[in-house]
Amino acid sequence: MSKRVKVNIKRQDSPDSGSYWQTFELPVEDGMNVTTILLRIAATPTTTDGEKVAPVAYDACCLEEVCGACSMRINGKVRQACSALVENLLKEQPEITLEPMTKFPNVRDLVVDRRRIFESLKRVKAWAPIDGYTPRGEPDRMSPSDQEDAYPLSRCMSCGCCMEACPQFNDKDDFIGPHAVSQAILFNTLPAGKPLESERLDALAEAGGIAACGNAQNCVKVCPKDIPLTVSIAKAGRATTIHSIKRFLAR
Repeated sequence: MSKRVKVNIKRQDSPDSGSYWQTFELPVEDGMNVTTILLRIAATPTTTDGEKVAPVAYDACCLEEVCGACSMRINGKVRQACSALVENLLKEQPEITLEPMTKFPNVRDLVVDRRRIFESLKRVKAWAPIDGYTPRGEPDRMSPSDQEDAYPLSRCMSCGCCMEACPQFNDKDDFIGPHAVSQAILFNTLPAGKPLESERLDALAEAGGIAACGNAQNCVKVCPKDIPLTVSIAKAGRATTIHSIKRFLAR
């Protein structure tokens, strides 16, 4: 007889309705991840009580931990469904529990409204202001040390895990979140991003910026890409302080 697993899922039919739990049971497959579980449930959405229900709503896209869409709470910890292997989850506890992230408005079941993630990136202008093609001639170059510092930050996929784990990020605070701080530092490091450096530092100095960080360091513990978020936060604090002092002295 093949091994089976019980999956407890916190569901919600609409943004304004209450949440409830449903349990499903299905056979374990080799290499199975949480996304596979949700696909199997969608194929035959019947609970352990024998009730036929609507398939569980969830987000997914790349299925290889690149897009960041499938973030959810799995066994109480925020992570990516596509890279959460069932065999590892069953080492934590005998059943699997799936819940939506709590720091973002619920849309339905495991789907949340992640717009605040991208609004934070807009606040710090997390892009390179390039219009057209780079002029011919000698290109701007980065030192090897700057390249080594920048590459880990470029792995951010805006998944929201760091924001879910951050105690300062909630619906009562306008903190932009660790990911936006880190992306501001990334684009201030890149030659193509330098033209907006001052504007990014102004954004970090505003309410909800770097001063709102409580340095809990939860963010770096849950980042699926092992981005050194606390290093970025420290750099942002120093850069913003120097920038603000220069602004004051220039008056």
